[in-house]
Order: sequence, then structure tokens, then C-alpha cells
Amino acid sequence: MGMTMAEKIIAMAAGVKETKAGDIQTVTLDYMMSNDGTTHLTIDMYNNDLKNPHINDPSKLVWIVDHNIPADSPKTAASHKKMRDFARENNIDFYEGEGVCHQVMMEKYVCPGQLIFGADSHTCAYGALGAFGTGVGCTDYLYAMVTGTSWLLVPETIRFNLHGALKEGVYARDLILTIIGKISANGANYKVMEFAGDGLKSLSVSDRISVCNLCVEAGAKTALMEVDDIAMDYLKSHGRSPKALFKSDDDAIFSEVYDIDLSEIEPIVAKPHFVDNVVPAKESLGVKIDEAFLGSCNNGRIEDLRVGAQIIKGKHVADKVRFLVVPASREIYNQAMEEGLLSIFLEAGAIVMNPNCSVCWGSCQGVIGEGETLISTGTRNFKGRAGHKDSFVYLASAATVTASAITGEITTADMLK
Repeated sequence: MGMTMAEKIIAMAAGVKETKAGDIQTVTLDYMMSNDGTTHLTIDMYNNDLKNPHINDPSKLVWIVDHNIPADSPKTAASHKKMRDFARENNIDFYEGEGVCHQVMMEKYVCPGQLIFGADSHTCAYGALGAFGTGVGCTDYLYAMVTGTSWLLVPETIRFNLHGALKEGVYARDLILTIIGKISANGANYKVMEFAGDGLKSLSVSDRISVCNLCVEAGAKTALMEVDDIAMDYLKSHGRSPKALFKSDDDAIFSEVYDIDLSEIEPIVAKPHFVDNVVPAKESLGVKIDEAFLGSCNNGRIEDLRVGAQIIKGKHVADKVRFLVVPASREIYNQAMEEGLLSIFLEAGAIVMNPNCSVCWGSCQGVIGEGETLISTGTRNFKGRAGHKDSFVYLASAATVTASAITGEITTADMLK
């Protein structure tokens, strides 16, 4: 019987010839990423709970400060210092101010065929380059850090065959929100969401990251995309090459198969307070907003900033609306600066911020207050995600978010023409 992409990656990491959904395998990991959300807890367990504390291979660890940077309190500063000092003492790759963890990993580390643990749920973004990335808690992370291994229950795979291309004014974020709305927030629980088909050729690496990144919002263990020339060109431009290139076999077993015509996708809004509470954007027109956010590991790349800048050029942010523009990494920030995009946003009255998670994380920059409404390219819209428990978060594409920042109410970009 044939194997899926996920089964092939896990089999290679486990050192076995084949495996299937439902098997339990002990795997050797390629990288282990952690950020300032929980690393301080991992360090405390390492120092206080282990009889023989040691790190299996420091070269496989990547630690990134991205959630609360710059530090917003003495408590956060102490947490950052603990993380910083431990990383330096143990020769761990450490980044502070470089950007959102998943974007940094994509730019500097991720390669096809790898198996990567990340102490963050959106680690599934790495599937955009054909890597099995999955989020874990700090206890599992600690075990992997000490042993270099972990165990995995081999997941079933849902296959999404993409056909055609997205229409003008429709984006990869609209695609993945549509899919999550279709299968529900529990529709892929502990399963792999695998994407293939001729439509994949129409999606850039940035698009692919946006799609894979949000698959955890459907409960997925990870997401995977077939590696093609587009992904290979991205790898080469960043000085990397694949560990292995896999495709699912023709006779691989999938738990479900969906065929999706990209040309049928429309601009989408996810309404409070669930990511699968999706409707066509036109059904949310006129909802008043207090803040708009363009950024995050899902939509803070240069392509997203170009979309936003093109829409807002020559216009201005609505009165009494805050528009936060947050590039996902230093590399993107520099490119946006060179292209003049940041000047366009600033001239329009937006607030341009350093690369970080910002209001998507909801505990530092741009927090919204009681009764306020945010439209966001962030990853989640759960109750209290962006600030006060009685606030409201709508999720949409960079185009819809920017257009809404201009009018002060939910608006699609085509309405500004």
C-alpha cells in the first residue's frame, strides 16, 4: 500500500521503510523552535526538574523572541533575560527583533522533508515548503530538547486538490478561511491537510504559508504541500536545499478528498468569535471598526504589504481608527522600506511597528479595549484574543483590512475604486 507525504516524512525520521496512519513512531527531529511565549517555562523545568539536565544537540534548537518585543513589563523583561542568557550559555541559535518565529524559520531554516517541532501552534506553516511542522507544549519540547527525539501517532491525511487560479482581488487567506468554514474548526482534528493539484502552481510561497499556517484552526496536526519549482526557487534564493522530496503515492489512503476550484473563492470575513464563523465579506459590510491590523505570521509578508500600500496610497486612515502595519520579519521590513511601502503607510496615517506578533498575540502592542472592534490579518479571533474579553475580532485579507482602515467600517477593496 502507498504512503502519503506525511507518512513518508515520519518513516524517514523514524528510520523505518514504511508506516501508516495509527502507528506510533519514535522520530528524530531536525529542528526544535521555541519563542518567548513559553520558553521560560521550559528553562525552569530543565533547571529544576531534571536529574541530569543536558541538551542533545544545540544546533537543532532555534529560540526566537517575537511575542512581546520590546518587553512591555519588568516581568516580561525578566523572562526575556532568562531566555537570552540560557541560549548564550548553551550555544542555541537566538533571535531577538528578527521577526515572527515562523517567518524567521521559513527564511532561515525550513527545508522539504524535515520534521520540526515548534512550541507554537502555527508551526504547521512549514508545510508550505514540504516540511512536517507541528506545535507542541513545553513538556514535549523539553523531552525533545534533551533527547533529540519524540513520538508521533501517525495521522490520517485529508487531501485538497486545488484547481485553476484565484480571481483578481481574492487572496490565499480567503481560500483557507473558506476551507476552514467548509470543514469546520474540528474538521481536521489530528489530521494532515495536504494540498496538491494544478492550482498549486498559481500560489506563491507567501500564499502557501498563509494557507498552511491557518490549518491548525481546523484542528490539523500539520499541513503539507507538494514541493514544485516555485518552492525550490524560494529555497535556492535563501541558500538551502531539500532534505528529501516527497509526494503522496497514487494508491495512498486519504480519509477524505476535496476538489476546490480556486476561481470560485470570494473575499471572506471570519466573524467573532470563531475562525470557522466565515461569511462572504459583503455580508459584513458596514460594521464599524476601531482598529485594523496588517501583519502576523499569516499575512505580514512583502506581498501583503504591497497589496495594502497599493490600496491606501493617496488615501488616509479614517478618523478615530488605528491602523497597525507590522512586517513579519526584519528582512521584510527592510524590503518594504526600500520599496517605499512604509512611507506610503506612514503618509496615510498608519502606525508602522517593529517586526513582531503585535496585536495578533493580544498582550502587548495594539491591545483593544472593551466594546472595541478589530479587523485583522492575524491568526485567531477568539473571545479576548486581541485584548478585552468583551471586544470583537474579525479576520480578513490584507486588502479587506486596508480598505476597512480607510473607511472606518468593514469594506472590500473593490468598493474603493
